[in-house]
Amino acid sequence: MSHFHEYYSRAQAIAQTIFTHPELGYKEVATSKLVEREIQRLDPTLEIQHFAKTGLKITFNQGKSKTLAFVAELDAVYQPHHQDADPQSGAAHACGHFTQTTVALSLINELVNGKQLAQFATNLSFIFVPAEEYVDLPYRQQLRAKGAVSYFGGKPEAMKLGVFNDIDFVVCIHAIGEEFTKRTIELNCDLAGFNFKYYTFKGRAAHAGFDPFSGVNAYSMSTLFNSAVGLMRQQVKDTELIRFNPVIIDSDMSINVIPDQLKLGTDIRYLNADYATTIMQRLDHAAQGAALALGGEVAVETEVGYLPFIQNRDMNAIVKPVYDANDKIEAIITDRGAIAAAGDIGDLGFMMPAIQISHGGFTGTIHGPDFRLIDPEFVLEILPEFIFDSMLAISQQQAEINFFKRSYSEYTAALAKMEVEQ
Repeated sequence: MSHFHEYYSRAQAIAQTIFTHPELGYKEVATSKLVEREIQRLDPTLEIQHFAKTGLKITFNQGKSKTLAFVAELDAVYQPHHQDADPQSGAAHACGHFTQTTVALSLINELVNGKQLAQFATNLSFIFVPAEEYVDLPYRQQLRAKGAVSYFGGKPEAMKLGVFNDIDFVVCIHAIGEEFTKRTIELNCDLAGFNFKYYTFKGRAAHAGFDPFSGVNAYSMSTLFNSAVGLMRQQVKDTELIRFNPVIIDSDMSINVIPDQLKLGTDIRYLNADYATTIMQRLDHAAQGAALALGGEVAVETEVGYLPFIQNRDMNAIVKPVYDANDKIEAIITDRGAIAAAGDIGDLGFMMPAIQISHGGFTGTIHGPDFRLIDPEFVLEILPEFIFDSMLAISQQQAEINFFKRSYSEYTAALAKMEVEQ
C-alpha cells in the first residue's frame, strides 16, 4: 500500500509554507532548511550533502551499477506584483517550483515508509538545486566575482561541483503554463536554449538645444539598431524557434543633453546552437553598423545562458505505458514538439539522459502575478504516485535506454563555442 494519501495533508502544508515564503536563487535559505528538517524527520540516518550555498542531495545506495536522480528546483522567480510576493525581494512562486520540492519530499516519504526501495534496479538520488530562474543577475554577478559560484544556473554549478558525477539519468517535473479542464501531463516537450547579448552604445554628450551638432546620440544608435533588428526578422528561419527582445537596461539621459551612453540587452532563444551563432553575428553586425552610421562606438558582450533541452525519448517511452495504466490522470500531451521557454535542465540533458514531465493543476499566467495552484490533490498526491511508478518503471527497464555520459570538460567546450565574440 502506498503512503501518498497519508502524506498529502503534510505535503499541502509544506507546499503552502514554501509558496508564501519565496526566495530567489542562491538565497533559498529558509526553503533549504525546511527541506533538510523534513528529510531528517523522515529518516535521521539519511546523509545530506550540501552544495552551492543552498543545494541538497541525498542518495539511497543499494550498490547498483546505475543511479537514477529526481531533481527539484528550490527557487522562486522575480514577480513583485504577485499577491504572495516577498515585499523585500520581489520573489514569488509563479513558476511552480514549490510543488517540485514538495513532490520530491513525498517520494522520499514513500521510499522510507513504503519499503519499496528494493524494487528499484538502481540507486536513487534526490537533488534539490538552487537558482534555476535566470534572474537577480547583479547579485549572481557579485557571487561570481567573489568566486562563490561560477554559473548563474544551479544545475551547471552543481555539475561543476561534481554533484552529478555519480548520476546516470534524471527525472524532473514542471508546471505547464496553461489551465486544463482535465488532469493533464505532458511528455517530450523540448525547450529552447538562450544567450544574452549586451550592446553599450557610446557617443558624445552636448547641449541638446544650443549645440546638438557637436553631439553623437547613443539613443539614436540604439533606435537604428532596433530598426535593423526589426527588418532582420524576415531573414530568420521560422523552423529554428529564434526569439530576441531588445530592451534598454541602462541609461543616464536628460532631456536637454544629447545621450552619450546607453546599454541595450537582448536574449537570443534557439534550438540549434550553430544557427544561434549565426543570428548573434547578425545582431552584432547590426549594432556595429548602427554605431558606425551615426559616428559612435559600441561595446559587445555575450553571456551564455542555458543549452537547449532535448527530452530523452527512450525514458519517456517507458513513462507512457505508466500513464496508460493510470486511471487518475485524464489527459496527456505528446505532440507539442518544442517551445521557446528554457531552463538549465538543458545543460543537464547535455550531460546525460533526462526527462521533464510537465503537468497541469495551476491557473493564471506562468511567471505572472496571478499564477497559483488550484488542484492540490492532483499535484501533491496523484502526481507524486505517478512519478514514483514512472521512476520504478524506468529503473526496471533501463536496458531500453541508450545511455550516454558527457564530461564536464565537454560541457564547458560547448559553452565556449558560443562565448566567442563575433
